[in-house]
Amino acid sequence: MKGVIFQILEQVIVQEHGEDAWEGLLDAAELDGAYTSLASYPDEHLFKLVAAASAALQETPQRIIRRFGRKAFPHLAGKYPLFLTPHNSTIPFLLTLNDIIHPEVRKLYPGADVPEFDFSQTADRILILGYSSRRKLCALAEGLIEGAAEHYGERVLLEQTSCMHRGDDKCVIRCSFERIA
Repeated sequence: MKGVIFQILEQVIVQEHGEDAWEGLLDAAELDGAYTSLASYPDEHLFKLVAAASAALQETPQRIIRRFGRKAFPHLAGKYPLFLTPHNSTIPFLLTLNDIIHPEVRKLYPGADVPEFDFSQTADRILILGYSSRRKLCALAEGLIEGAAEHYGERVLLEQTSCMHRGDDKCVIRCSFERIA
């Protein structure tokens, strides 16, 4: 996993809970926390940090990861605004993941292992999103979708009809968007 993810995680934790909370998570996870954006780190580092946060907050790892995704989105938007500015709502933005955003991520962060998505629209404001990744971080995808919806002034209702954690081949997330007045 690329270090930029860990750097954003640190920013989110410090912003929400302070520097001591980040140091406490690192200690509980038995990690040193020296993450550089371009370097790659074992996925296990993220899972150890999530486990430590889960124990500290007494929440499931999936809830921790989803919340991280939602809180991370503004940091990503600030870091990469050109991905967001061509769009005025969440669905068109999400539809660029495979063809624009992830190829650029691979250029910026060589060796990045990004998830694959497939899409279908069943109605004007409904997107069915298929998610596949060996990491099974569908909760992160859900949180990032929620963060994107907030960015574009929308509410989103997510319903996961299939999940790799339940033995399905991929996760399928039904996203229903509503513009906030």
